[in-house]
Amino acid sequence: MKKKSKTIIFFGTEDFSLITLKALVEAGFNIGAVVTKPDARRGRGTKKSQPAVKIYANEHNIQVWQPQNLKDIVDDIKKIGKPVGILVSYGKIIPQSIIDLFTPGIINIHPSLLPKYRGPTPIESAIKNGDKETGVSIIQLNARMDAGPIYRQVKHALNGKETKLDLYNTLGKIGANEIIKTLPGILLNESILPKDQDESKASYCSLLSKDDSLIQPHQMTAQQIERIIRAHLDYPKTKLPFLQNNLIVTRSHIAKEPSESTIACKDATLLSIDEIIAPSGKHMKIKDYLNGIRNKRTINN
Repeated sequence: MKKKSKTIIFFGTEDFSLITLKALVEAGFNIGAVVTKPDARRGRGTKKSQPAVKIYANEHNIQVWQPQNLKDIVDDIKKIGKPVGILVSYGKIIPQSIIDLFTPGIINIHPSLLPKYRGPTPIESAIKNGDKETGVSIIQLNARMDAGPIYRQVKHALNGKETKLDLYNTLGKIGANEIIKTLPGILLNESILPKDQDESKASYCSLLSKDDSLIQPHQMTAQQIERIIRAHLDYPKTKLPFLQNNLIVTRSHIAKEPSESTIACKDATLLSIDEIIAPSGKHMKIKDYLNGIRNKRTINN
């Protein structure tokens, strides 16, 4: 396949990044290198895991750079000349001195309708806040977090049932499709020019941690908790106190009447638990978990 465009250096680390990298390669764009974070240990194991973009790049004979500090690849970038930079969920702030090595700078795909939800968790924030729509912004990166001028935005309606994993996949595909359509207009004939963001409308979201997983039902309504369960699926997950255990809840719904699987929440609202990860680590429906408890009590009696 004949390569399109100038040489592209792709910055990305998360699985969300891989969707765009694949799309660029399959569309015939010239990927000169993939910049990703160093291999890291995940979970309880001691073996280091490789970013998905690194594995994909190696499979397609694309060179991979994994600098601890971006200044370590300055000479490598300069050898290419004035490459194009594309960044999707890289996970590090890019200094202006690095951005200036690219023409026309670095192009970033961000999964929100900027300037709303600048920061690392825009997808989770849209779900938690019950937004009716979200989307993807293609921007020109600058040294300030997600504050660069916007080339193009695509809106996506939300139905109130999406999980974090659903929305990551959906917006990842939208972003990949849009960069394929937008890139020629940015690079070849400059028919697509970026417009400054409205700073007066900027809002921010913060990084999630394991401390965000435990929820106290008396502090939130059932609707708020149901949204958090969908938003925190996979990480950091959602733990709720239930029958003297903190259960990881993976699916729930708002209830009108109390039952053995409901939790009383703020403002007299009720949350019904549907599926959980039990203390044993097993994924199961709540009715199976409750049946197991009843069986143990019968045996013990």
